Amino acid sequence: MPTAYLVLVGLVAAERVAELVVTRRNAAWSFARGGVETGRGHYPLMVASHTALLLACVVEPLALDRPFLPALGWPMLVIVLLAQALRWWCIATLGHQWNTRVIVVPGLTLVRRGPYRLLRHPNYVAVVLEGVALPLAHTAWLTAVLFTVLNAPLLAVRIRTEQRALTSLAGAR
Repeated sequence: MPTAYLVLVGLVAAERVAELVVTRRNAAWSFARGGVETGRGHYPLMVASHTALLLACVVEPLALDRPFLPALGWPMLVIVLLAQALRWWCIATLGHQWNTRVIVVPGLTLVRRGPYRLLRHPNYVAVVLEGVALPLAHTAWLTAVLFTVLNAPLLAVRIRTEQRALTSLAGAR
């Protein structure tokens, strides 16, 4: 397995740690303003599935001797990078309201700018793209398929949870 792919997976893992730092800071901000958290039950499964994705991205190519296929790997790298850019556009747009947890601060309005003027849940587009593209960047097709299939129902629960929580915001539709 090329070292460059290990570095890529390591950088995505570091990005996840950065998300958790932002989450902790933004959660404190939200709770200080009366924020209410919902959806705690599915959160540990989300953390576990994303951790498993990163581990499987390394294990599958090593254990099954997956080759790097440039015609697949390079386009998938571009998609991984675009997914990261979309994710951080979401984070920047939501500011203190962004979180990996579902925390709603009463009295705040629904954000309708940045990627949220185009899509209701753009961050989950980034999650889906990354879940496919990161493993396929090194031909880990089994990981891409399993993560996608297992993540779909979890993502459905998450989106329903967020939708219910967001309807409590003033001006939410």
